Amino acid sequence: MPYVNVRITKDGVTAEQKAQIVQEITQTLQRVLGKRPEHTHIIIDEIEPENWGFAGMLTTEYIEQE
Repeated sequence: MPYVNVRITKDGVTAEQKAQIVQEITQTLQRVLGKRPEHTHIIIDEIEPENWGFAGMLTTEYIEQE
């Protein structure tokens, strides 16, 4: 039973985009590993940008630099 956890920053991702992510990951696992879609679980965690850090700073700080 595949379990995939996708973590993204919460920044306006639509339900349609999330559905596409779930569909394409499921299809990839089926095609590459032969996993059955009805046994595949995809979890999308949306993280507030101020709770995500990289390159020594919060995402919100990084965005302000752009």
